[in-house]
Amino acid sequence: MVREPLPSLSRRSFLHVSTAASAALALRIVTEPMLAYAALPDHHPSHPKDAVLINANENPLGPCAAAREAIAAVTPQSGRYLNEATGEFTTLFALSVGVTGEQVEIYAGSTEPLTFTVRAFCSPHASYVTADPGFEAGMFAASRAGARVVKVPLTRTLAHDVRAMLAAAPDGGVFYICQPNNPTGTLTSRADIEYLVENKPKNSVVLVDEAYIHFSDAPSAIEMVKAGKDVIVLRTFSKIYGMAGLRCGFAIARPDLLEKLSNYGGYNFMPVTAVAAASASLKNPTLVAERKRTNEQVRTATFQWLDSNGYSYIPSVANFFLLDTRHPAKEVIAAMAQQKVIIGRVWPAMPTYSRITVGTSAEMEQFQAAWQKVMKG
Repeated sequence: MVREPLPSLSRRSFLHVSTAASAALALRIVTEPMLAYAALPDHHPSHPKDAVLINANENPLGPCAAAREAIAAVTPQSGRYLNEATGEFTTLFALSVGVTGEQVEIYAGSTEPLTFTVRAFCSPHASYVTADPGFEAGMFAASRAGARVVKVPLTRTLAHDVRAMLAAAPDGGVFYICQPNNPTGTLTSRADIEYLVENKPKNSVVLVDEAYIHFSDAPSAIEMVKAGKDVIVLRTFSKIYGMAGLRCGFAIARPDLLEKLSNYGGYNFMPVTAVAAASASLKNPTLVAERKRTNEQVRTATFQWLDSNGYSYIPSVANFFLLDTRHPAKEVIAAMAQQKVIIGRVWPAMPTYSRITVGTSAEMEQFQAAWQKVMKG
């Protein structure tokens, strides 16, 4: 059963969602772990060592075996910048997605280029337009730039409402599409994204965040980059590749758009362990398919359990989903933490839903036992 999203909160209300997240506005970049742990009752990332962590969309499998071996092999050389290795890996990544080296820029994850895109194209005269609910990092970056944050409810099928986004922001500077959407794990059609690209205001960009695309069958917006459109695509090795703690990602766009991002920062020299691990992962031809299949199996089993026990959730094609808590979700988050199961945060538009990361089979079994106890207690 899917509940319709509630009306959007005001920009002022958004900025007071959590003390920790608001404090992070003093920084340049608001990240997933900042937001994930701001949802905990004490706003602190500490937790029991044996706790189940299914709150931050991390991949419990971690880096693949080849990546771990590459990290060990490069560690003795970590006293060097090894910029040549970074250049070689950037070329390898460009070839893997079918673009030129001038159309990609490497970063420590994908939140950095997301933030830099917002800073480059948003201002008091150019709004940031996003889904509601949607990933919050760009909203904080827009607020820091003095830009209006326009949050547009998802459609009834929980896709980005691109026509409503265009209507709500004729002054839009960045139109943000997360594919699949975080936190709903739902998709927006290629046709709708193309419509947005063709009808957006002049001098604006469509920012397509593909952090979770490998878990789905959705086509990539990189084809629009190849066609020379005003599109910036984000990719990360944090999710399906299990490298959240190593930090490696890319922005893919026309060179002139990437140049605008570089004015706000970037990594000329990436952490050598991240480059080594990402390179080894990219060279594994079966890794993505294997991990996609593993995630799908655990996710499907979890959905079957929820169905059999009468719990409502939003079907997802990613490594997370929104689960109806039946009560104010913050209370349920606190109760689950008492059971040593750390679940995800709340979005203001859906106050009785918590985002659950798909963990291992054993972790999801622990989640199920804790959920039953909390729901019946």
